[in-house]
Amino acid sequence: MKKTPFTDIHIALGAKMHEFAGYNMPVEYSGIIDEHMTVCTGAGVFDVSHMGEIWVKGPRAEAFLRRIMSNDVASLETGRAQYSAIINDQGGIVDDVIVYHYEPEKYMLVVNASNIEKDWKWFTEHNDEFADLENSSDKIAQLAIQGPKALATLQKLTRIDLTKIPYYSFAIGSLKGSGLDNVIISNTGYTGAGGFEIYFYPQYGADIWDALFKAGKEFGIKPVGLGARDTLRLEMGFCLYGNDLDDTTSPVEAGLGWITKFTDGRNFTARTILEKQKKDGVSRKLCGFRMLEKGIPRHGYDMVNDKGEKIGVVTSGTMSPTARIGVGLGYVKPEYAALGTPVFIRVRDKNLKAEVAKPPFRKL
Repeated sequence: MKKTPFTDIHIALGAKMHEFAGYNMPVEYSGIIDEHMTVCTGAGVFDVSHMGEIWVKGPRAEAFLRRIMSNDVASLETGRAQYSAIINDQGGIVDDVIVYHYEPEKYMLVVNASNIEKDWKWFTEHNDEFADLENSSDKIAQLAIQGPKALATLQKLTRIDLTKIPYYSFAIGSLKGSGLDNVIISNTGYTGAGGFEIYFYPQYGADIWDALFKAGKEFGIKPVGLGARDTLRLEMGFCLYGNDLDDTTSPVEAGLGWITKFTDGRNFTARTILEKQKKDGVSRKLCGFRMLEKGIPRHGYDMVNDKGEKIGVVTSGTMSPTARIGVGLGYVKPEYAALGTPVFIRVRDKNLKAEVAKPPFRKL
């Protein structure tokens, strides 16, 4: 298995480790619920160095991204980030990504760890604009500092006024204690609890880790694993590639029409297919739901109606640590997707009551 710059630290701290996307990653330290609540009320640090980073540069960079992505980078100012999706020829999602407009004619795409090679292959095979592409996934490390105390923690380490970085924007500067000047500090995250993601060269990882935990000590900062990362994102209704999104799901089906921009004159991949779906409707829709009976929904469980007829499938599910009920996401037939619609989740041959609900599901 591959290692991140922090793998040995995780092991030394007693984390429960598991393979994820080819990396030896921490699943939990003190327990998923404890780590989840730490992020909701204080500050937690996630090692997300397994994520991929691909640079798109040169005078044809914008044209390339406008053709291959669902969102339109033409509206993306320098210093801003944008959630988007790479679309295949059938209208499915190759990957969901964050696009950073680093500087004029230079963009950084942050891609899912399990899709790095697939995305790179897709880019190189569809680079008709001859943009300059560079896969820097092994040259960039990433930590996510998340929670209401994340700003106060990180502010101790930089002269950049973090309150001046709007959501989905970033700045480039130094971090005290690391000796590194060109750290990307991004007001983004996958938890819904606020905070920042920082990008830096891997050799500075240990110094940055130590500086963060020293700065956050007064706030009870803790390391957080992939287990709580999943429960946090699910409480917010954020999609996970491989569960809620894949090569067969379209952004229209997944409720991601807001990142699918049909800008006049922009001929992006599968535009005709997605426009038709938007106009005529789709055969399934991704929706959130909450359990009305005791039970934990899991990926792959059937969703049925009151007659026991299958109407869909659970793509993500968990017991919400804050709401203390089962919650999840799933694809259902459109006639069952309206808020408040009663549905049933088949758990161990029992059909348990649930209802379609709009995330977030978080309660504190």
